[in-house]
Amino acid sequence: MSAASRRPVVIIGAGPVGVTAALLLARYGVRSLLLERHRDLYPLPRAVVVDDEVRRILQSVGVHEEFAALARPAPGLRLLDARRRVIAEFPRSLHGHHGFPQTSMFDQPELERLLREALARRPECELWGGVEVVSVAQGGDASPAAAGPVRVTFRREGSDEEEHLWADAVLGCDGSGSLTRDAIGAVWEDLHFEESWRVIDVRTSLPVRTWEGAEQICSPTRPATFMRVGEDRYRWEFRLAGGESLDGPEALEQLRELVAPWVDLPSAAQGGDDFEVIRQARYTFRARLADRWRRGRVFLLGDAAHLTPPFIGQGLCAGLRDAHNLTWKLARVLRQGADDRLLDTYQRERKPHARHVIRLAVAVGWAMTGGQDRGAAIRRAVVGAACRIPGVTAAVSRDLSPALTANPLVRRRPRLTGRSLAGTFCPQPWVRYDGRRQRLDDILGHSFAVLTGVPPTARMTGVATALGAAVLHVDDLDDDGTLAAWLARGRADAALLRPDHVVLDTVPTGTGTFTDATAWAPLLHTARRPAEAPPAP
Repeated sequence: MSAASRRPVVIIGAGPVGVTAALLLARYGVRSLLLERHRDLYPLPRAVVVDDEVRRILQSVGVHEEFAALARPAPGLRLLDARRRVIAEFPRSLHGHHGFPQTSMFDQPELERLLREALARRPECELWGGVEVVSVAQGGDASPAAAGPVRVTFRREGSDEEEHLWADAVLGCDGSGSLTRDAIGAVWEDLHFEESWRVIDVRTSLPVRTWEGAEQICSPTRPATFMRVGEDRYRWEFRLAGGESLDGPEALEQLRELVAPWVDLPSAAQGGDDFEVIRQARYTFRARLADRWRRGRVFLLGDAAHLTPPFIGQGLCAGLRDAHNLTWKLARVLRQGADDRLLDTYQRERKPHARHVIRLAVAVGWAMTGGQDRGAAIRRAVVGAACRIPGVTAAVSRDLSPALTANPLVRRRPRLTGRSLAGTFCPQPWVRYDGRRQRLDDILGHSFAVLTGVPPTARMTGVATALGAAVLHVDDLDDDGTLAAWLARGRADAALLRPDHVVLDTVPTGTGTFTDATAWAPLLHTARRPAEAPPAP
């Protein structure tokens, strides 16, 4: 194969997950080529919600300030009955654990524009639009530990000629109809939810009756979701009955009836300038999980790996979490010679979380929208009663990102008393460092780091040196006490942070040392020098 046809990473699909993965890889000097069958941004209504963890990921790729200018923080979710009486409220903080509002509303094409602009500024990234991938084939040994290369076959728009590329790794960010998923022999596990909904995005200057957060109408006959997306932008989602549609000559009148609880549309204004339907689409919401996320050096991310009903706003969030989890590991394998077994931790860490989020979304879909059976009223009553128990709504709100399961990259001590920090995210407060007020991650960077509340011991320093990690004392960071309190709650003198700011290990109070590094050192190859970046093709 020619040098021009070999790429370190090929990413199939240039939606927000694919572009974010490319930007994250670029931070480590890993070059990537994105292949996208569309030439322009996809215009149909899709994600409108991200959480504070995802905003932290956007910070890591350098678009958080621009995103803040177009995003609107939301106070949470309310469950309403068919008469719009509040059943329960799930509040979301304007300053979450990750340093951003826990819920932010936005328009996905605007986010994609920001990501594409950032991509264009990175010499490590290249985007080919109007390209359809027709096959992905693992070369040589196709076992999970195979190192590649991977052959990607594609056609350019307007041509029947097939062309080929070889890659050290391929990321399948190609959506629910993923060709990559078929290529690795993955199949869907059905998590038993499928409903047809109509999603409608509207711009209006008319008065809209809203509380600024999301509303979920719990009704067995007409469940609906409503949220304010921007200054004059709103979204409605309605479940459609069999054979029902919003197309044809009666569509405007039917739409007028559907939105009547929120906004009054005079007959003369139907379809007029005061109420503009920007776009609408019919979607079938499904709950599915791929049984396999990796084969050799081919990986699934986003909707190619999991489908989540939208009731808790985690579909796009899950895909960006995939990219954040995988890219630092892949970069360490490609650039620093880490063991390919490090890549096994991607599915091991992300799949249980994806299953958790899907099941939570399905529970919301059935219990909160009422389902379609005679038990709907009973479920709504149970939900209402449960949400009146002190602490329940707060627990549900914060349970979208539970701790990662124990594995070589999440070291837990089973006899450790108190709440273990391993597998959880380090908080991100504002800190003053070197005379400047900054977010913590801007100091931590994208490598390993040791945060300590005590003078570092020789063993702690040795671990940091082996990893090329910075050692930061919380007293030198001059925050509001968040970091010291966090370490104290975990009964830890120090925490070892991975590049994605997840805690790999802690130094329990008074012990002076981390867990035995033999569990993770063989995967990371910390004693080896970083490889030189390959020449550009």
